[in-house]
Amino acid sequence: MNATFIKITLLFIFTTLTSNGEKLGDFWNTTEFEEKYYPITDIPIPKDIVLEAGSFELLPDGKLAIGTRRGQIFIVDGVFSDPPQPVFKEYASGLDEVTSLAWKDNGFYITQQTEVSFITDSDNDGRADEFNTLSDIWGFANYHEYSFGSKPDKDGNIWVALCLSNSYHYRAKFRGWCLKITPDGKTIPVASGIRSPCGVGENADGVMFYAESQGPWNGSCSLKHLKPGGFMGHPVSFAGYELAPNMGPKPVEPNTNSRLEIERARVKELVPYAVVFPYRKMGQQLSGFMVDKSAGKFGPFANQIFICDYTLGVVMRVTTEKVNGIWQGACYPFREGFATGLLSLQFSNDGKMVVGGTNRGWPVRSPDPYALQRVDWNGKMPFEIKEINATPDGFHIHFTKSIDIKSAALTDNYKVETYTHIYRAGYGSPEVDQQYPGISGVDILPDQKSIHIKLDKLTQGHVHDLDFSKLKSSEGERLVHTKAYYTLNEIPKN
Repeated sequence: MNATFIKITLLFIFTTLTSNGEKLGDFWNTTEFEEKYYPITDIPIPKDIVLEAGSFELLPDGKLAIGTRRGQIFIVDGVFSDPPQPVFKEYASGLDEVTSLAWKDNGFYITQQTEVSFITDSDNDGRADEFNTLSDIWGFANYHEYSFGSKPDKDGNIWVALCLSNSYHYRAKFRGWCLKITPDGKTIPVASGIRSPCGVGENADGVMFYAESQGPWNGSCSLKHLKPGGFMGHPVSFAGYELAPNMGPKPVEPNTNSRLEIERARVKELVPYAVVFPYRKMGQQLSGFMVDKSAGKFGPFANQIFICDYTLGVVMRVTTEKVNGIWQGACYPFREGFATGLLSLQFSNDGKMVVGGTNRGWPVRSPDPYALQRVDWNGKMPFEIKEINATPDGFHIHFTKSIDIKSAALTDNYKVETYTHIYRAGYGSPEVDQQYPGISGVDILPDQKSIHIKLDKLTQGHVHDLDFSKLKSSEGERLVHTKAYYTLNEIPKN
């Protein structure tokens, strides 16, 4: 069986079927609608550069820095011009999987496989010539022990999420942990229980999260709050507690074949998934993410998280809120149609999004081995679900445009399904414990862009799968995306 046949077969599988036999298009099927508001532009890559982008940074002069899986850092001018006319210059090479990149103190703070480094160009010739290690306290024994770092937080700390050995085992120090690296190189263990991260960053409130993959002890992909002292759910990392006296004793072992909501009551350190991404419906391998801080220059989703998916090559949106002291929120489709598996994204100051990645290592739905692309908002307002917030009896739903009051007032125009996943040592989980609450009432809020739906029952610990396909705007438009998924860890008390 030749390589071309294998690749075509894998692409057919990924583009045609979901885990329950439905077409992926049944969940999205919106590329032509997305294109009306957020067109994608290819950014040319020189033929002599294999650009497997793994991280980005916007420089003070407006140029784009790109860190690659092949250990290079490029500084690129012209990415944000119209049309893009990029000029690439290699700043550094010989590094190892540059998964985070941040410009500060006239140099780059980077996370690579084995360390957090500070890299500078002391003689100002455009090439890095000083390479300093800030921290390399964790162990490394296998290529599949990936390390993902954040950009510096408000105190200048870099948070590093460490993949387990081969995503399953603890065979080197601090595998499956999050470590916080201070500006002076002090390393502080923050949380255990990580399995296979692929992105670390802040929400709009400056709180740190990471993107987790479906697998053992993870029924579906999710965005998780990196709560200091917390346990993210995978107990194989418990061996690291002997190296982290600041964390106290290791937690109680969770029971397999249980439910996360049940185990939260047993394991006090266990942090629930802030936002669950139902498998295949909303990605299959979450990766890099970033908050849109362009103050509306990228459209109506200011201060929301935009997150990539590697396998399906899509970008999604996330909103988060803190309820009863616990982070939770919703995820929403945003844009598909990208050329390769996406690993990272970056916003410019004027509200342009750059994405990039590769197909190396795992099958991806998109056809190209690597790509660099830009997403622009063309100024037209899409009719979208903007944000969902939990209430004691249901949800507030905010839209980007005024809604058709007549159709919005009908309870039969809403569908809600809830489900959870098995919390277990086995790989992944089907959706289980399904419930179908009825809609007991709908209130149209005064701005006519928001509604309050009341449910017969809210189920704590469940994903609330919301379908608004029968709604229209006051101008008769259908929603660009009709589905959203809210993870209800806590029911608001008032």
